[in-house]
This record gives sequence, C-alpha cells and structure tokens, in this order.
Amino acid sequence: MRLPSGWSVRRPTLDDVPAILAVVHASDIAAVGHPDFSADDVREALTAPGSDPTRDSWLAVAPDGKVVGWSYLEDAVTGIRESVTVYVHPERGVAAERPLLARQLARSARRAAESGADRTTVRAMAVPTESRWIATLRAAGFGFVKRYARMRRSLAGLSAVPPSPPAGVTIRPVRAADEAELRTFHRILDTAFRDTDDHQPTSYEQWRARVAALPSVSWDEWLLAVVDGEPAGALRSADQNLDQNEGWVKALAVLRPYRRRGVGAALLGHAFARYAGKGREYAGLGVDLTNPNQPVRLYRSVGLTTRYEVDTLERTVEAASGVDEVVGEGEPVK
Repeated sequence: MRLPSGWSVRRPTLDDVPAILAVVHASDIAAVGHPDFSADDVREALTAPGSDPTRDSWLAVAPDGKVVGWSYLEDAVTGIRESVTVYVHPERGVAAERPLLARQLARSARRAAESGADRTTVRAMAVPTESRWIATLRAAGFGFVKRYARMRRSLAGLSAVPPSPPAGVTIRPVRAADEAELRTFHRILDTAFRDTDDHQPTSYEQWRARVAALPSVSWDEWLLAVVDGEPAGALRSADQNLDQNEGWVKALAVLRPYRRRGVGAALLGHAFARYAGKGREYAGLGVDLTNPNQPVRLYRSVGLTTRYEVDTLERTVEAASGVDEVVGEGEPVK
C-alpha cells in the first residue's frame, strides 16, 4: 500500500498544530458541516499519557510540502483497546487515507507485542455519511459495533442560578486541592461506568496523569453530587469546545443506588447554569445509544437534541514485532 509518487510521511511535532488543525477542520466541515476540533484538542492528542507522537502518529505530506493528512492512536493506557483516527483533507489528501490507516494498524500490532499481548482491539469512528472512510475501514477488516449521538442544547435565556435539586441532594464544585475528594470523584466515575461494555478501568494515578496533561481545566465546572451526606454522582466538564462557545459535559456518572432520584438531571442543571453564567451559547455532550442505562432519555428531558451521529467500528489486530519507521516517497507499509 503505497503513497503516490512525490508524497511522504513524517512524525508530527507541536509546531505542526496549525497545519494539522487546517486538515481536521476541512475534514470536519465535509463530514458534519462545521469544525468540531480545536488547537487544544490537537495538542491533547499529541501529548496524552500513553501516547508517543514519535511512534504513534503520522503526517502525510503532499509534493508541495503541505500537510494533507494526520493519523494517531488514543485510549491506549490500559492496552485492552485503543482507537485510531485518520484525518485527510477531503480535496487534496484522500490518497493518504488508506496508507495512514495501514501504518496505524501496524503500530497497534507492535504495541500489542511490546505489551506482551497476543492481540489488541482497535476501534475507529465514522459519521454515517462518510462513505469513503467507512469503505476504507471495512476493506481493512473493521465491522460495525455501535452508534453514538452528539447532542446539544441552546443556553439562550438560561439563568446562571441553577435550579433547586431534589430533597436531600446537594450539588457543588469538586474541591480540586483536596486529594481525597479527587479520589472520590474518580471512584464515582470508575464505578458508575462499569456496567457499560465500553468502560476501560483506569487507576487513580492513570486518571490524574490524563487530567494533568490537559491543556486547561475549569475546575469550577467539575461537579459533585451528595445525597443524604454520601457522594453519589459526578459531572466532569471539558474545555474542548470553547472555540464554539460551548460548555462540554465530558462525563456524567451516578452510582447505582442513587439513580432514578433526579441526581443526573440536577448535575446537568447546575452545569448548564455555570456555562450560561460564563456566556456560553450552548451545552453539549456525546452519548452511547446502546448504553443499557439509556442516558439519552435523561439528556432529551433536559433539552438536549441530536446534532449528528457517529458509528463505531472495530477489528482485532494480532501482535507482531517490527520497526516503527516506514517513511519516504512511495514506501510500502511494512
């Protein structure tokens, strides 16, 4: 699987962020009609714990020297499953799509071997209308797993004063300087998601390393729910969509004994009020439509509607040893 004559690949650095973002935005606009990634998202992908851009990421470069494609691995902390993402410029970078994917799958095979595993599961995401990308994934052995929805609501006219929570429920920001409370926050997130098939448990230390690597954290938007004096729920916000003036709910978790008591809605109400108080125009989140707890019903009840949907596809990659560097004009993938 070769790149066209005159094309090349190389590893990205943080100096490439503007060029990468231009490719990502062009790809996003073609797929969903608007940019859906920021410069901070690019930096986060290149600096995330467990990911090494000198081995886990590639840039495709056209003969004129312009970056026209970017690929990388993520979610690889546990070694159980990782995700591959490939962006190509929809007009100038299509020829790099399959070669970049092949390089990433080869890297996944080597990562599995390095960790002592026999194989690993690799996932990829595709908007249902991205027929070319889906065809590329299917040709590489990927099959459909599930669908996610990207949801959003307007915050126009919303008060910065949050609604009153149900009796016995208190919502407050997490105390970021309190190590014990951060451990409680992590425990709630880790425990509540264990009844979903996508959950990959991480230690507190791994989680803290991920948080420390984030470009920015708005701690006042990380909320803890206490029910009758006991920690019961957590909402983690992310700064990833600030360029769209959108507050983003990265994770919402309620421990099983406290579900169906209005805790999740109270956390969302407080988050939306905080976003509105900062002048944000929208609130958004992503949801697994196959989650057995059916959180999409809660999200619809608080005014969120589907903006677009994304399919998850996956395949198994057998472990294989080898070198990471496969570079140069028209070089075959090894």
